[in-house]
Amino acid sequence: MSWIVLILSGVLEAVWAIALSKSQGFTHLAPSVTFFVALAASMAGLGYAMREIPVGTSYAIWVGIGAALTVAYGMVTGAETVSVIKILLLAGIIGCVVGLKVVH
Repeated sequence: MSWIVLILSGVLEAVWAIALSKSQGFTHLAPSVTFFVALAASMAGLGYAMREIPVGTSYAIWVGIGAALTVAYGMVTGAETVSVIKILLLAGIIGCVVGLKVVH
């Protein structure tokens, strides 16, 4: 269960990062509310997962998922440039996240 919560928390990290950007310095209500709700849920899930998964592994997976999804979202929406090297590096992050799960 901790692994599922950790993965969902990583997804929520991407949600709050994107919402923070869209809030324009907390001047837009909906993205600002989304940011705070997703941030709280993401942190709560990370804390829950850390009860069974070591802190280093938990944090690396949480950040890796959040970072990869945030960049992928940016590439899909056109906010980030798309390149083969970026895609390969994101695949590397995902591969490392999977590797951390496998060796745990």
